[in-house]
Amino acid sequence: MSGSNVLLTGATGGIGAALAARLTAQGARLTVTGRQEAALKAAAESCGARTVVADLAVRSDVVRLAESCTESDVLVANAALPASGDLLDYTEEQLDRALDVNLRAPVLLSRLLAEHMVARGRGHIVLVGSISGKAATRSTSLYNATKFGLRGFALALRQELRGTGVGVSLVQPGFVRDAGMFAATGAATPNGIRTVTPGQVAEGVVRAVRRDLCEVNVAPLELRLLSAVAGQFPGFAERIQARTDIDGSVRQIVDAQRSRR
Repeated sequence: MSGSNVLLTGATGGIGAALAARLTAQGARLTVTGRQEAALKAAAESCGARTVVADLAVRSDVVRLAESCTESDVLVANAALPASGDLLDYTEEQLDRALDVNLRAPVLLSRLLAEHMVARGRGHIVLVGSISGKAATRSTSLYNATKFGLRGFALALRQELRGTGVGVSLVQPGFVRDAGMFAATGAATPNGIRTVTPGQVAEGVVRAVRRDLCEVNVAPLELRLLSAVAGQFPGFAERIQARTDIDGSVRQIVDAQRSRR
């Protein structure tokens, strides 16, 4: 990390702040991006980062961002929208925004920046996904779609870039406390599942780059096991969820995140 040019998306969120601090502590030359200029400048001041204002739901902004960061040695694609709630509650515009920010933007940034990384013979792409990319749950069909898609993309791209000097890693957090989209809801985790900290997520990103890891799941053991079972046996997981009283937690999460669609 030391001396590397790192582009971090989603820098104004809670997890983004932890990532920015950790990357800076590792000696990275950081460029941060977000769509709210004032919040972005505040985030950049705390770590001495360069800023590029961009809305990842605007396709021309994604291209402009990539063009202004061609020297990036590392991409940390962290930005995402919660995208919780039943599909029938979404407008077409909200659907497009979730798909663009959560999936299309990291795919396009990877494509545009990887070209320069391959030409230099070195680089790393870190895609921050979610345990929701391994197991489907109720009222998260759109979020699951973007995170399942991101996981498939990351794992395949890693194979495509093998031998070029460019690594690809997928970091998948579980429920994150203290900061981030879940913490902001104030909801309890379903079934009392333990949480992780933003710092643990940031450490997972650094570890993924240092060791060129394929997939890093930042989650307590029980959630990693549950997601593995649900990924292999989705019908079984569906029946278990149907018998579990998690409606209250789900409604609280959806209601709190509705304004961020």
